[in-house]
Amino acid sequence: MANPIVGMLRTKELRERILFTFGMLVVFRIGAVFPIPGINASELSRFFATQGTGNPIVDYLNFFAGGAFSNFSVFMLGIMPYITMSIMMQLFMIVFPKLKKISQEDGGKKKIQKWQRYGTVGVCIIQSLAVSQYASHIQQSANILYEGLTMTQFRLISILTVTTGTMFLMWIGEQITKRGIGNGISLLIYAGIVARLPEAIFQLFRLMRLPQQEGGINPVFVIIVIVMFVGIVGLVVFEQQGQRKIPVNYAKRVVGRKMYGAQNTYIPFKINPSGVIPVIFASSILMFPLQIADSLGRGGIGWLVAVSNALNPLGFLYNVLYVLFIVFFAYFYTQVTLNPVEIARQIRENGGSIPGIRTERIEEHLTRILNRIVLPGALYLAMIAVTPTLIQLAFSIPSSVAYMMGGTSLLIMVGVGLDTMSQVEGLLKMHHHDGLVKKGRLRGRNL
Repeated sequence: MANPIVGMLRTKELRERILFTFGMLVVFRIGAVFPIPGINASELSRFFATQGTGNPIVDYLNFFAGGAFSNFSVFMLGIMPYITMSIMMQLFMIVFPKLKKISQEDGGKKKIQKWQRYGTVGVCIIQSLAVSQYASHIQQSANILYEGLTMTQFRLISILTVTTGTMFLMWIGEQITKRGIGNGISLLIYAGIVARLPEAIFQLFRLMRLPQQEGGINPVFVIIVIVMFVGIVGLVVFEQQGQRKIPVNYAKRVVGRKMYGAQNTYIPFKINPSGVIPVIFASSILMFPLQIADSLGRGGIGWLVAVSNALNPLGFLYNVLYVLFIVFFAYFYTQVTLNPVEIARQIRENGGSIPGIRTERIEEHLTRILNRIVLPGALYLAMIAVTPTLIQLAFSIPSSVAYMMGGTSLLIMVGVGLDTMSQVEGLLKMHHHDGLVKKGRLRGRNL
């Protein structure tokens, strides 16, 4: 059997797609360390080295930005403003039927995408204002701005550069989807998380070697965390690959002058049809008010301080909202991508039927099955997503390490990794090569 890696490199189209994707991700990582004009990078790094962020909210934002937030880089907001606006647009299409009607017209999707981009610019401006407020708070303790630069000037510069940086990232994501191996937006988040992993592992072992009186971690706790890490990876793979197969029988039919024979097949419903999308959506929708409340609350606005404290990522309210949003977006995204009414219509139009189910009740049957598998899958996702908080509270593991070793990071890394493998698998088979796994396909677990 030919080596699939060799097949990938020998196939010109696939090789070009992989190299293009790799090049775009390198550009993303370079931009993550390139600071906003006016920021003294050496003073900023010295400030964080001596005092740390001291704020779990900042650690959380830095985690999703791949370390770009603490660098005050041009990509410090990451791709999250675009995701936030995507969620808002999807919700607007439900609340305002006219928008949904526009999206179904010829050229309607392009209009929706154009409005979505305009909305992303607005979200970036609001969040970049919060960033400048956070910089002014640090400026009171360390001279992170170059001499002669006023705070008003820095605000204007930060709004321009950070907004441009996010829009450029959005363009990179679209290009990876179009000219690379796909999943552009997800791969950007994936790359940011993976880039932070070596630093988190190094910090974990450094703390393990320190005495507990100096803030060190008990080696037994480290072993427990590593075992949990391996276990969570296995659980995520199991959950991502699980399927419920719905049998469908097609009768003989005549199309034009050809007769097609009877066929028995199935519809594969994954136990988590939406993948890691609910986790990314839930994180993004909570991150937007979280950043604004934390940054602007430092200016002395009392109610924003209260909101910031209430939405602490280690707090009870935040994690309850996180779980609820994951469940909500699991149902929401499943309904968008797997519409039982549309699936039933296609089955009937092609002369198909589900054994034991009357034709007029196919929608009801499919809806019942989806409801049964989406809720456990969503709760399963939520359980894994809150694991870092439990690890951090139980073992006093630093947030930068806890975010890397479980929960959201693993869901995204494993989920996006499996999706990317499937994309490469399809491209390989288009060129008559074996797949990435032994039998040439990513096998789903039948439930």
